[in-house]
Amino acid sequence: MIMSPYAARVQTVTELTRSIRGLLETEFSFVTVSGEISNLKRPYSGHCYFTLKDREAQIRVVLFKGQQRYLETALQDGQQVICRGRISVYEPRGEYQIIADFVDFHGTGALQIAFDNLKKKLTDEGLFDSRHKKPLPFLPEKICLVTSPRGAAVFDFLRIAATRFPAVPIAIFPVRVQGEGAAEDIAQAIRTINNRETEAVIVLCRGGGSLEDLWAFNEEKTAWAIYESRLPVVSAVGHEVDFTIADFVADHRSPTPTAAARDVLPDRAALARQLRTSTGRIHNAMHRKIDILHRQTRFARQRLGDPTAMVTHFRLVLDNSQLAMAGAVAAVFHRKRELLSRLENRLAGLNPAQKVAQRRQLVAELADKLQVFTRMHLERKQAEFAKGAMLLDAVSPLAVLRRGYGTVSRESDGRVIRAAAEVRPGDMLRIRLHKGQLRSTVAESDS
Repeated sequence: MIMSPYAARVQTVTELTRSIRGLLETEFSFVTVSGEISNLKRPYSGHCYFTLKDREAQIRVVLFKGQQRYLETALQDGQQVICRGRISVYEPRGEYQIIADFVDFHGTGALQIAFDNLKKKLTDEGLFDSRHKKPLPFLPEKICLVTSPRGAAVFDFLRIAATRFPAVPIAIFPVRVQGEGAAEDIAQAIRTINNRETEAVIVLCRGGGSLEDLWAFNEEKTAWAIYESRLPVVSAVGHEVDFTIADFVADHRSPTPTAAARDVLPDRAALARQLRTSTGRIHNAMHRKIDILHRQTRFARQRLGDPTAMVTHFRLVLDNSQLAMAGAVAAVFHRKRELLSRLENRLAGLNPAQKVAQRRQLVAELADKLQVFTRMHLERKQAEFAKGAMLLDAVSPLAVLRRGYGTVSRESDGRVIRAAAEVRPGDMLRIRLHKGQLRSTVAESDS
C-alpha cells in the first residue's frame, strides 16, 4: 500500500485555515479590485460589510469605521467602486475577504453617482413633472431626427419608418452622440429645430452602450434643452434596460430607436384596414337608417291619408277663426270706445281750468269782503280812539294847568310838593305851568 506524503500529518481545521490565511496575506499583500457593491450592511459597530461582485464571481469586503472618513460619498448598493486593500481570511467561517483601506468612485461608479445626483436635482426642480409633458401628434407633419448619421440606430429608425408611414418627411440633424462636446451638439440641435420648425416631432436617437457611452444624454444642458423645447421630444437612447436623464425629461420615452419609429408614426396599413372597416360600418348603418326611415314614411302616409283634404279642412278652420277674431276685435274696440267716452266726460268735469276760474272768483269775492270789513274795523277803532282821547284829556293834569293851576317840585330831587311843611327856606323849587316853567327860592314857609 502506497501512502501519500500529504497524509503523513493530520491538521486541524484551525491549523489549515491559519496556513491558508498566512499564504494569502503573504502572496496578496495589497490588491486593487473593481466591482459592484451588493448586500451592504452597517451594524452598530459602524463598520461596513458588503459583497463586491461582477458577472462571474464575488468576494466579501470589510471597510472599517476609521477608513470611512476618506469616502467621497456614502456607500450604496449598486455602486461601481474600486477597492484597495489586503486579502485576509476570517477563520470562524473559513472565508477569505478584502480588508479595504480605500474605496474610490472612479469610472462607472463615479458616473452612477453623478447620474443619481443630477436626477435628484432635476426632480426637485420639476423637469420630470408629468404636467409639462406634451402629447405626441397622431400623425406628425415632420420628424426631426437628432442622431449620428453613421450609427446603426438611424438606419433602424428609417427602415421601420418606411414601413409605417413613408409619406411623413424625416430630417436628420447630425450630431456627436458620444464623447466630449456631444451634449452641446445635442442641445444646440434641439434649439435649432425649435427655431426653424413650427410643427414637428424631435427624436433623440442612439444605440446602446455603457454608461460612459450614453453620458451625453445624462448631462444637465441636454436635459434643459429638452425641457425648454416647444416641440414634443421623444427619447430613443440605448436599449430597453438603459435609462438616461433624457428619458425622464422627454415628453415620451421609447425603449429603442426601432420602437421610437413605431411610437411616433402610425401604421399606414392598419389605418387603411381600419378606414375600410369604418367605411363599411358607416355604409351599413346608413342603409339600415334609410330603410327604417322609408318604413316610417310609409306608415305615416297611411295614417295621414290624402293631405289635400286636410289642407282644405284647415283652410276652412282658418277662415272661421279669422272671422271670429275680427268680430271679437270689433267688439273689443266698441267697448273700449264707450269706456273712453265715459272717461272723457268725467275728465271734463274734473277740468283743472274750471276749478282755477272758480277759485279765482272766490278769491276776488273774499278780497272785496276783506276790504269792507277792514274799513269798517278801522272806522270803529278810530271812533273808539277819539272817545278815549276825550276822556283822557278830561282827566289829564295838563287840562288843570290850562285853568291856571301849576305843579311845584323840589329841584334837588324832583319831589312834588303838596304841603308848605315839606319845604324849608332856601329850597329851590320848580313850578310847571300850562305853558313853561318857573324857578323860585323859598324865602319862608307858613305851615
